[in-house]
Amino acid sequence: MPIARAFATTAAIALISGSAFAQQANMSFFITSAGPGKGANLGGLDGADKYCQTLAQAAGAGAKTWHAYLSTQAAGGAMAVNARDRIGKGPWQDAKGVIIAKDVAELHGENNLTKQTALNEKGEIVNGLGDNPNMHDILTGTQPDGTAFAPEGDKTCGNWTKDGAEGSAIVGHSDRTGLNDSAPQKSWNSSHPTRGCSQPGLISTGGAGLLYCFATN
Repeated sequence: MPIARAFATTAAIALISGSAFAQQANMSFFITSAGPGKGANLGGLDGADKYCQTLAQAAGAGAKTWHAYLSTQAAGGAMAVNARDRIGKGPWQDAKGVIIAKDVAELHGENNLTKQTALNEKGEIVNGLGDNPNMHDILTGTQPDGTAFAPEGDKTCGNWTKDGAEGSAIVGHSDRTGLNDSAPQKSWNSSHPTRGCSQPGLISTGGAGLLYCFATN
């Protein structure tokens, strides 16, 4: 290949790479490309937020403050926490610059979250129903409107501290697809409970311990 053509090709690749990195730096929403690996034991909300921040940093978006979209239930004198109250005001865009919701109301209403827009921090599509393996179960522990469940019944794997057979957590479907056309099966944030809190339990229902991460600023 002539030197001039090789230089032009290298420059073009660098430009594309730089553009992609710039887009990721501007992203304000992503699904984690992997879970922490301890099932639903995320180290509580603080541990989950730190995990989101670490992945965002690696993707070039660490200048923002990142929180995991998770609710907790009232327990031991501690008040419940609503996922919708933890994620800022919006708007939020994915790693390719597509707006998924302009504000909290739209996020919990007619949002633009689909398999094509609910990307991970690397800008990749997350496996959904029909893919191998299916990873569309995203941990949320929340009701459809983004609020916490009542204390009765474990919906958050012990407020994100359990990784065994006991307990359960509510997940949403990132691809908005399930085994039927019911509203829960199409819900991005409140579809069904997991089979326990262990990593194998999460995998068995179609997940991998993935999280939704939102920039709060």
